[in-house]
Amino acid sequence: MLEGIIEIYMPDLKYGDSTMARKYSKVRDYVEVNFTAVKAMYRQVGDLRRDEKGIARRGLLVRHLVLPGNLAGTEVVLAFLANEISPHTYLNLMDQYYPCYRAAENPPLDRRLTSAEYREALELARKYGLIRLDDRLARRWPDG
Repeated sequence: MLEGIIEIYMPDLKYGDSTMARKYSKVRDYVEVNFTAVKAMYRQVGDLRRDEKGIARRGLLVRHLVLPGNLAGTEVVLAFLANEISPHTYLNLMDQYYPCYRAAENPPLDRRLTSAEYREALELARKYGLIRLDDRLARRWPDG
């Protein structure tokens, strides 16, 4: 229905494991439905294209929140993007998870993401050839 109407899609890929999606977000078949939707979005608009000023004009920009203890299944998400969407996918690999509400009842969601966990996610992105990262976050997590 949206083909030819939407110029930029910015979906979240929250989980790479439907079991975790069911447990933490109470949603069924998350991965299957979400991955299918992202494939359709990419088919419609392709890789993100920006103008000479760096402003996005058309394409797919994906967001993925890295969770403590790898609960988001980051490697599965990144492999999907690289292998089934495009290694040129523009990716915002987010680090801002903050435990609140009932997070204390669900370790490891009871803590912030560690620098090692985020660096591991960055390394996985590189491993899969995803180089179009929003690097503003990467600069906040120095190597070491």
